[in-house]
Amino acid sequence: MSDLLERLRTELPAEALITDPDVTASYAHDMASFCEAGTPAVVVLPRTVEQVQHVMRTATALRVPVVPQGARTGLSGAANASDGCIVLSLVKMDRILEISPVDRIAVVEPGVINAVLSRAVNEHGLYYPPDPSSWETCTIGGNIGTASGGLCCVKYGVTAEYVLGLDVVLADGRLLTTGRRTAKGVAGYDLTRLFVGSEGSLGIVVKAVLALKPQPPQQLVLAAEFPSAAAACDAVCRIMERGHTPSLLELMDRTTVRAVNELASMGLPETTEALLLCAFDTPDPAADLVAVGALCTAAGATEVVPADNPAESELLLQARRMSLTALETVKSATMIDDVCVPRSRLGAMLEGTAAIAEEYGLTIGVCSHAGDGNTHPVVCFDHTDPDESRRARESFDAIMALGLELGGTITGEHGVGVLKKEWLARELGETGIELQRGIKAAFDPLGLLNPGKLF
Repeated sequence: MSDLLERLRTELPAEALITDPDVTASYAHDMASFCEAGTPAVVVLPRTVEQVQHVMRTATALRVPVVPQGARTGLSGAANASDGCIVLSLVKMDRILEISPVDRIAVVEPGVINAVLSRAVNEHGLYYPPDPSSWETCTIGGNIGTASGGLCCVKYGVTAEYVLGLDVVLADGRLLTTGRRTAKGVAGYDLTRLFVGSEGSLGIVVKAVLALKPQPPQQLVLAAEFPSAAAACDAVCRIMERGHTPSLLELMDRTTVRAVNELASMGLPETTEALLLCAFDTPDPAADLVAVGALCTAAGATEVVPADNPAESELLLQARRMSLTALETVKSATMIDDVCVPRSRLGAMLEGTAAIAEEYGLTIGVCSHAGDGNTHPVVCFDHTDPDESRRARESFDAIMALGLELGGTITGEHGVGVLKKEWLARELGETGIELQRGIKAAFDPLGLLNPGKLF
C-alpha cells in the first residue's frame, strides 16, 4: 500500500488521491443490487491523459487491479471495486474539447455529463441523441462503457452508433487512438466498437469523438390507455409494421402506472392496465399521431390522448420519467432488470413477467422502451426480509431465462457487470466466452482492468 501511494504521488497532485477509508467506501459500488463490492486501496481522480497513463504504468508495475468509474449510476455492478484496487474515477476529466457544426461531431473527455453535452450541442443547432434516464448525472465515459441507450433509441439508436473514435489508455499505459473524425471510415478492424460496452475491461477511455445530428423539431406525444398489456403490445407491433418511425415509443404496465399515481398524483385512471406513449419529431407530428392513434384504437385502446403542443407533451412524458423513482417507493429495495426481446415477443415477455411476479409473491413493475423490445422489469422487495430477498433474486433469474427463451438478450443497455456474468455465459455459449476471454487477454494480459466483470 505504501509503495503504491508513493509511486502514484510522483506524478499526481495531492488532491487527485483519496485514501480516507470513509470517503473511498463511497466509491466502492454503483447502483446495482445483489452485487459484491470490495474495498479500494485508493481512489484516483485524474485530470489529464498523462495522469491516467501514470496510474496504469504504476498499476502494471505493481500488479494492482484498476476499476474505472464514471458517475456510478450503472445498474449491473460494472463499476464495483475489488479489494485492494485503484478506483480510477474519470469525473474530473469533464471538458468538451470541440463542437463542429460542419463535421457534425463533438470531441469530449469521459467525465462530461450527458445532459451537459446535449445542451451544449443544442446551442449549435445540433443533437446528441443517446439519453439514458440518468442523463442529468451519468457521464459519456460511463455511457460508452456500458453502451447505454435511452428513450429515443427506437428512432436514433444507442451510444455505439454515435462513437466515431476514441483515445484509450491501455493496461500498460500506452495511448491508443481508434476510429476517425470523418463521416466514413473502414480502415482495419473496428476497435472503436469493441471498446463500446466493454465496461472498462479493455482500456480507459480518455477522449471520444461523437457523431451529432441536426436538431429535430420539437416532438409531440400521444398517450394511449389499454385494458391489457397484450393489447398495448399489439399496438406496438401495428405501429412498427406500418412503417412508422416514432422518436419515442414507451410502455408502462399497471403496476408502474399505479406507483406513479401514488407518488405524484398524476391522475392516471386506476383501471389502466397499460399506458403507451408515442412521440414524433417529424415535420408534421400531429398527422403522425392521428395515424398512430387509429392503430391504437384498432388494437383495443380505451382512450387516446394526443398532445396539442410541446408543453402538453412534456406533461405526458413526466409519468414515464418518474417510473423508476415511483417503483422505488413500493418497497425498501428494487432490482432493476434489463431484458431485450424481439418486438414481436414483447407481449409474451410482459405476460411472462406478470406470471413470475405471481409465482414468487412479489411486486414487479415493467416500464419498457417498447419500440426496441427493451423491457425493464423492476423487482420490488424488502431487503431486510431474507426470504423476500431470496425470492427477488430467484425471480430475477426467472426473468433472465424468460428473455432468452423468447429469443432475446440478457441486456439491451445496462451491461453485464457482476450481476449477469452467469447469464452472459448462457447467452454466448462456451465458444463465445472463450473468444471473448481471448480478446480480453490481448488487451490486458495481466488481467488488471476491472477484474471479475463480464466473465
